[in-house]
Amino acid sequence: MTVVAVTVAALLAMAVGLTLVRIIRGPSILDRAVATDVLLAVVVAAIATEAAYSRDATALPVLVVLAILGFVGSVSVARFAARRNDK
Repeated sequence: MTVVAVTVAALLAMAVGLTLVRIIRGPSILDRAVATDVLLAVVVAAIATEAAYSRDATALPVLVVLAILGFVGSVSVARFAARRNDK
């Protein structure tokens, strides 16, 4: 089980690193917004992985709040981009 946890942690760390590169180098605001949404999804996956590994359910409300925050943020950016293209 420890090998799986280390492998998952390494993959999540690599995903965070690549996402941070996209946030920094993104050529447009929409690229950065999508990368931020991906970063939030990776953080949710990391918290869920830690909760599953430790068999502790106290992190589940945090996961729900982060999922709602990610959804609302994505919809807000999409509405902003759509309104910006109309002008």
